[in-house]
Amino acid sequence: MKVKVIVTPKETVLDPQGAAVREAMQHLGFDAAQAVRIGRYLEIDLEGDAVVHEPKLRELCRDLLSNPVIEDYRIEMPNEKK
Repeated sequence: MKVKVIVTPKETVLDPQGAAVREAMQHLGFDAAQAVRIGRYLEIDLEGDAVVHEPKLRELCRDLLSNPVIEDYRIEMPNEKK
């Protein structure tokens, strides 16, 4: 089963990389972009039932895959509505 993890900067944290991309987009003529936030996207193939692994996966997201001081994460489980 494939689980998706999306890590993004917290809304209150400045994102200089996102700001640089937004400025580049505007420089290239795309003025519609008001803000850009840059994060990370991970796809993790799991063996067995994803629901069984969810507690450990949340622990790994908190302790390894994200910095909880400045980042949020969300996990999309298989067959889960967005």
